[in-house]
Amino acid sequence: MDHKKSLELYIHIPFCVQKCLYCDFLSFEAEKQLQVEYMDQLRSEILSSGPWYEDCRVETIFIGGGTPSVLDPEQITLLMQAVNKSFLVAEDAEITIEANPGTLLARKLPVYLAAGINRLSLGLQSTNNEELKRLGRIHTFEDFLKGFQSARMAGFTNINVDLMSAIPGQSLESWKSTLKKVIMLKPEHISAYSLILEEGTAFGRHYLEKGKEQTSFPKGEVGSEDGADLDELSQWPELLDEEEERQMYYLARNLLEEAGYHSYEISNYARSGFACRHNIGYWTGKEYLGLGLGASSYVNGRRFCNESKLDAYQKLDFSLDGLEQLHGELHVQSRREQMEEFMFLGLRMTEGVSAAAFTREFGVHIDSIYGEVLRRLEKEGLLVRNGRHIALTQWGIDVSNYVLSEFLLDAGAEERKDKEE
Repeated sequence: MDHKKSLELYIHIPFCVQKCLYCDFLSFEAEKQLQVEYMDQLRSEILSSGPWYEDCRVETIFIGGGTPSVLDPEQITLLMQAVNKSFLVAEDAEITIEANPGTLLARKLPVYLAAGINRLSLGLQSTNNEELKRLGRIHTFEDFLKGFQSARMAGFTNINVDLMSAIPGQSLESWKSTLKKVIMLKPEHISAYSLILEEGTAFGRHYLEKGKEQTSFPKGEVGSEDGADLDELSQWPELLDEEEERQMYYLARNLLEEAGYHSYEISNYARSGFACRHNIGYWTGKEYLGLGLGASSYVNGRRFCNESKLDAYQKLDFSLDGLEQLHGELHVQSRREQMEEFMFLGLRMTEGVSAAAFTREFGVHIDSIYGEVLRRLEKEGLLVRNGRHIALTQWGIDVSNYVLSEFLLDAGAEERKDKEE
């Protein structure tokens, strides 16, 4: 009998052509030589990490960023060779690479397939070129169409398309047009996220911090290298209000479900058999190892994050104690934190959380910890119990931030209730 533990891998490629206005990911521009040096170091990390996980089988791999497709495709081949040499990868593993339509040259796609990558995630965001420009994206809808067609011709049979609603100045009709155009292409998976304003981004500085008088961008973001004003973005559009965002969410859900896409998570839709296994792993508490600059991990109840400064990462010697320096301080989750996270992540899934799984994981019935909260939220119409599963209602999804906050435990609550059992 095979007793290998399941493990997911996330591999971070921090490079991009230019920083989008809404992006708060660890990403930046880099010359080819720096990209090569980083990938050499990343492979060293992978080869040094593998022996620590000999009791594991890798079920999913996600190569994200940044923009992994900005690399020369040969770098992806070398990357996957290092992974396969160092880890036991399941024969049916789901292996995803993120790609920006502006950097997805047709010649790269057969190389990805030959390297074992079987899922492509395309960051479209919108089919409206003005909205793409507004976001700071480097591609057009026409670039996306070429990339999508090339991927199909190369042999990709599992493609995700990322879409974004609540873009400043976006209308309900424009969002509907984006959805319909993408549905016509019949990708296997569609992620439809609403714009979130993050501090430290260009959007965040404008909409959250400085107000609408800002019309210039720091170096490294959209615009000329000295951060000069952009005429075409000199007038910042209004943000959408909550009701408009809600209408866009329901429009997406209705159109996608009518087209045969199952809503299996608040923002993710898939045709039968194509739900993203890697992301489901995150939401259901599977262990994952992050590889590369700033990547996060969750292994054996411990969370840790890799060195996030490129200079420091490049100097690590993985033949000595580089991994210890790379991971820094380990955070061992308390039982209370594990319970909270079980609820936060699980309730994002359409089927919700399993009461039986909660008992298996923590050795107590879910009602002994959350009974009062569950009864109150159910009475308010925010939760529903379907057999042994507990899920958000449509209203619960609308106010999910409030609902999820209700599952925070005070430090002594769980221990007290355990004693009462």
